Amino acid sequence: MAETELKWKNTALLVLDMQVVREHDSLGRDVELFRRHMYSADKPKPASKGSVGAELVDGLVIKDGDYKLVKTRFSAFFNTHLHSYLQGAGVNKLVITGVQTPNCIRQTVFDAVALDYQTVTVIVDATAAATPDIHTANVVDMRNIGVATPTLEEWCK
Repeated sequence: MAETELKWKNTALLVLDMQVVREHDSLGRDVELFRRHMYSADKPKPASKGSVGAELVDGLVIKDGDYKLVKTRFSAFFNTHLHSYLQGAGVNKLVITGVQTPNCIRQTVFDAVALDYQTVTVIVDATAAATPDIHTANVVDMRNIGVATPTLEEWCK
């Protein structure tokens, strides 16, 4: 097996929230408490299933073989089929990129560690937060629980 194939064997790349794919109940019953005010009767629903807010941006296409994960919370694992999907595919290593480091990235990473993925890697220069300080503080927290945190260049070597 080629070196590149070995590197990716049993590995999934998770790109979190570069396009926020959320499809909430139109009444907001599955929305976090702090967002429920956005689903009151007199307001447009920002990410209800079938609404403009739940659509993919122009140019972003789900290709055959890609897995579109629809989530309702910060973690990609919470109340989704992601873990079952990855287990079924034999995945035990995760490489994570995307935004926001203190929210979706962190919650997904902590859940991946709790679910006993063999390795969890966060590419630090392919993730971001509102400020560099917030990003760094969260990277340190993830590193402290055993998450690998290389730059993209370091990871590619």
